[in-house]
Amino acid sequence: MMASSAKGYCGLALILSLFLSACSVNPLPRATVQNSLTTSVDNYQYLIGPGDSVSIFVWRNPELSGAFLVRPDGKISTSLVEDVPVSGKTPTQLARDMEAILSKYIRDPVVTVSMTGFVGPYSEQVRVIGAAANPRAISYREYMTLLDLMIAVGGLTEFADGNGAKLVRVKDGEQQTFDLQLDNLIREGEIGANVDILPGDIIIIPEAWF
Repeated sequence: MMASSAKGYCGLALILSLFLSACSVNPLPRATVQNSLTTSVDNYQYLIGPGDSVSIFVWRNPELSGAFLVRPDGKISTSLVEDVPVSGKTPTQLARDMEAILSKYIRDPVVTVSMTGFVGPYSEQVRVIGAAANPRAISYREYMTLLDLMIAVGGLTEFADGNGAKLVRVKDGEQQTFDLQLDNLIREGEIGANVDILPGDIIIIPEAWF
Protein backbone atom coordinates (compact mmCIF):
# COMPACT_ATOMS: atom_id res chain seq x y z
CA MET A 1 0.00 0.00 0.00
CA MET A 2 2.81 2.38 0.91
CA ALA A 3 4.60 1.73 -2.40
CA SER A 4 1.34 2.22 -4.31
CA SER A 5 0.68 5.54 -2.56
CA ALA A 6 4.22 6.72 -3.25
CA LYS A 7 3.83 5.90 -6.94
CA GLY A 8 0.52 7.80 -6.96
CA TYR A 9 2.11 10.88 -5.43
CA CYS A 10 5.01 10.73 -7.88
CA GLY A 11 2.61 10.47 -10.79
CA LEU A 12 0.62 13.44 -9.52
CA ALA A 13 3.78 15.46 -9.05
CA LEU A 14 4.88 14.65 -12.60
CA ILE A 15 1.53 15.70 -14.05
CA LEU A 16 1.62 18.94 -12.05
CA SER A 17 5.17 19.65 -13.19
CA LEU A 18 4.22 19.10 -16.84
CA PHE A 19 1.17 21.34 -16.41
CA LEU A 20 3.22 24.17 -14.93
CA SER A 21 5.84 23.80 -17.66
CA ALA A 22 3.13 24.03 -20.30
CA CYS A 23 1.68 27.13 -18.65
CA SER A 24 5.05 28.90 -18.59
CA VAL A 25 5.48 28.55 -22.36
CA ASN A 26 3.11 31.48 -23.00
CA PRO A 27 3.85 34.20 -20.42
CA LEU A 28 1.56 37.20 -20.15
CA PRO A 29 2.73 40.35 -21.97
CA ARG A 30 4.26 43.11 -19.85
CA ALA A 31 2.05 45.85 -18.49
CA THR A 32 1.46 48.73 -20.89
CA VAL A 33 3.78 51.63 -20.12
CA GLN A 34 1.89 54.92 -19.80
CA ASN A 35 3.83 58.15 -20.05
CA SER A 36 2.86 60.98 -17.73
CA LEU A 37 2.42 64.30 -19.50
CA THR A 38 4.42 65.89 -16.69
CA THR A 39 8.16 65.60 -17.37
CA SER A 40 9.30 68.42 -15.09
CA VAL A 41 8.15 69.75 -11.72
CA ASP A 42 7.69 73.15 -13.37
CA ASN A 43 5.06 72.17 -15.97
CA TYR A 44 2.51 70.21 -13.92
CA GLN A 45 -1.17 70.43 -14.84
CA TYR A 46 -3.89 68.36 -13.23
CA LEU A 47 -5.45 65.78 -15.56
CA ILE A 48 -8.92 64.36 -15.07
CA GLY A 49 -9.20 60.63 -14.39
CA PRO A 50 -11.73 57.89 -13.56
CA GLY A 51 -13.37 58.45 -10.18
CA ASP A 52 -13.01 62.24 -10.35
CA SER A 53 -15.98 64.50 -9.72
CA VAL A 54 -16.41 67.13 -12.44
CA SER A 55 -18.65 70.18 -12.24
CA ILE A 56 -19.70 71.61 -15.62
CA PHE A 57 -21.36 75.05 -15.74
CA VAL A 58 -22.97 76.19 -18.99
CA TRP A 59 -23.69 79.93 -18.87
CA ARG A 60 -27.41 80.73 -19.16
CA ASN A 61 -28.21 77.04 -19.53
CA PRO A 62 -28.67 75.60 -16.02
CA GLU A 63 -30.45 72.56 -17.44
CA LEU A 64 -27.20 71.57 -19.17
CA SER A 65 -25.05 72.21 -16.11
CA GLY A 66 -24.35 69.73 -13.35
CA ALA A 67 -21.94 67.56 -11.43
CA PHE A 68 -20.68 64.37 -13.08
CA LEU A 69 -18.67 61.39 -11.87
CA VAL A 70 -16.05 60.14 -14.33
CA ARG A 71 -16.75 56.50 -15.13
CA PRO A 72 -14.06 53.76 -15.03
CA ASP A 73 -13.83 54.04 -18.83
CA GLY A 74 -12.84 57.71 -18.54
CA LYS A 75 -16.12 59.14 -19.84
CA ILE A 76 -19.11 61.06 -18.48
CA SER A 77 -22.74 61.09 -19.53
CA THR A 78 -24.50 64.45 -19.93
CA SER A 79 -28.10 65.35 -20.71
CA LEU A 80 -27.31 65.81 -24.41
CA VAL A 81 -24.37 63.48 -25.00
CA GLU A 82 -24.14 60.02 -23.45
CA ASP A 83 -20.39 59.41 -23.82
CA VAL A 84 -17.99 62.32 -23.47
CA PRO A 85 -14.29 61.32 -23.16
CA VAL A 86 -12.72 63.31 -20.35
CA SER A 87 -9.87 61.21 -18.90
CA GLY A 88 -6.40 62.63 -19.54
CA LYS A 89 -7.67 66.17 -20.19
CA THR A 90 -7.20 69.32 -18.15
CA PRO A 91 -10.37 71.05 -16.91
CA THR A 92 -9.74 73.84 -19.43
CA GLN A 93 -9.41 71.37 -22.30
CA LEU A 94 -12.66 69.71 -21.27
CA ALA A 95 -14.40 73.10 -21.16
CA ARG A 96 -13.36 73.85 -24.76
CA ASP A 97 -14.42 70.34 -25.85
CA MET A 98 -17.83 70.81 -24.22
CA GLU A 99 -18.27 74.15 -26.00
CA ALA A 100 -17.60 72.43 -29.33
CA ILE A 101 -20.07 69.64 -28.50
CA LEU A 102 -22.82 71.97 -27.23
CA SER A 103 -22.45 74.35 -30.19
CA LYS A 104 -24.43 71.75 -32.18
CA TYR A 105 -27.42 72.33 -29.89
CA ILE A 106 -27.16 75.91 -28.55
CA ARG A 107 -25.68 79.13 -29.85
CA ASP A 108 -22.23 80.27 -28.62
CA PRO A 109 -22.05 78.14 -25.45
CA VAL A 110 -19.74 79.31 -22.68
CA VAL A 111 -18.57 76.48 -20.44
CA THR A 112 -16.58 76.44 -17.19
CA VAL A 113 -15.26 73.20 -15.69
CA SER A 114 -14.20 72.83 -12.07
CA MET A 115 -13.13 69.85 -10.00
CA THR A 116 -14.82 68.77 -6.77
CA GLY A 117 -13.05 65.41 -6.29
CA PHE A 118 -9.53 64.40 -7.23
CA VAL A 119 -8.21 60.96 -8.18
CA GLY A 120 -6.56 61.39 -11.59
CA PRO A 121 -5.55 58.76 -14.15
CA TYR A 122 -3.09 56.03 -13.12
CA SER A 123 -0.36 57.64 -15.24
CA GLU A 124 -0.52 60.68 -12.94
CA GLN A 125 -0.63 58.87 -9.59
CA VAL A 126 2.37 57.97 -7.43
CA ARG A 127 2.52 54.43 -6.03
CA VAL A 128 4.46 53.18 -3.00
CA ILE A 129 4.78 49.42 -2.53
CA GLY A 130 6.71 47.19 -0.17
CA ALA A 131 7.90 47.99 3.34
CA ALA A 132 6.11 51.31 3.86
CA ALA A 133 3.83 51.73 6.86
CA ASN A 134 0.84 52.31 4.56
CA PRO A 135 1.73 51.41 0.96
CA ARG A 136 -0.77 52.85 -1.51
CA ALA A 137 -1.39 54.98 -4.59
CA ILE A 138 -1.47 58.73 -4.02
CA SER A 139 -2.68 61.54 -6.27
CA TYR A 140 0.29 63.68 -7.24
CA ARG A 141 0.47 67.22 -5.91
CA GLU A 142 2.46 70.07 -7.39
CA TYR A 143 6.12 70.09 -6.28
CA MET A 144 5.78 66.81 -4.35
CA THR A 145 9.09 65.49 -3.01
CA LEU A 146 10.16 62.09 -1.72
CA LEU A 147 9.87 63.36 1.86
CA ASP A 148 6.28 64.53 1.25
CA LEU A 149 5.45 61.13 -0.21
CA MET A 150 6.94 59.19 2.71
CA ILE A 151 5.03 61.33 5.19
CA ALA A 152 1.83 60.50 3.26
CA VAL A 153 2.46 56.73 3.55
CA GLY A 154 3.50 56.88 7.21
CA GLY A 155 7.23 56.30 6.73
CA LEU A 156 9.08 52.98 6.75
CA THR A 157 8.32 49.78 8.61
CA GLU A 158 10.73 48.53 11.29
CA PHE A 159 12.33 46.02 8.93
CA ALA A 160 12.49 48.17 5.79
CA ASP A 161 15.73 48.44 3.83
CA GLY A 162 15.30 52.11 3.04
CA ASN A 163 18.63 52.51 1.29
CA GLY A 164 17.78 49.58 -0.96
CA ALA A 165 14.64 51.33 -2.24
CA LYS A 166 14.18 52.01 -5.94
CA LEU A 167 12.26 54.62 -7.90
CA VAL A 168 10.83 53.49 -11.25
CA ARG A 169 10.05 56.32 -13.69
CA VAL A 170 8.82 56.20 -17.29
CA LYS A 171 10.79 58.43 -19.64
CA ASP A 172 10.32 58.44 -23.42
CA GLY A 173 8.30 55.24 -23.19
CA GLU A 174 11.00 53.36 -21.26
CA GLN A 175 11.07 52.45 -17.58
CA GLN A 176 14.17 53.73 -15.77
CA THR A 177 15.23 52.73 -12.25
CA PHE A 178 16.96 55.00 -9.73
CA ASP A 179 18.43 54.30 -6.29
CA LEU A 180 16.96 56.01 -3.22
CA GLN A 181 18.44 56.58 0.25
CA LEU A 182 15.32 56.46 2.40
CA ASP A 183 17.17 55.40 5.55
CA ASN A 184 19.47 58.39 5.21
CA LEU A 185 16.52 60.70 4.59
CA ILE A 186 14.08 59.45 7.23
CA ARG A 187 16.19 57.83 9.93
CA GLU A 188 19.32 59.97 9.69
CA GLY A 189 17.68 63.24 8.67
CA GLU A 190 19.94 63.79 5.64
CA ILE A 191 17.81 66.24 3.68
CA GLY A 192 20.23 65.98 0.78
CA ALA A 193 18.71 62.54 0.10
CA ASN A 194 15.38 64.21 -0.72
CA VAL A 195 14.46 64.23 -4.43
CA ASP A 196 11.62 65.53 -6.61
CA ILE A 197 8.76 63.16 -7.40
CA LEU A 198 6.90 63.18 -10.72
CA PRO A 199 3.45 61.80 -11.61
CA GLY A 200 3.56 58.10 -12.46
CA ASP A 201 6.57 57.34 -10.23
CA ILE A 202 6.67 53.97 -8.43
CA ILE A 203 8.61 53.59 -5.18
CA ILE A 204 9.62 50.02 -4.29
CA ILE A 205 10.83 49.46 -0.72
CA PRO A 206 12.32 46.01 0.11
CA GLU A 207 12.70 44.46 3.55
CA ALA A 208 16.17 44.09 5.03
CA TRP A 209 17.83 40.66 5.23
CA PHE A 210 19.21 39.91 8.69
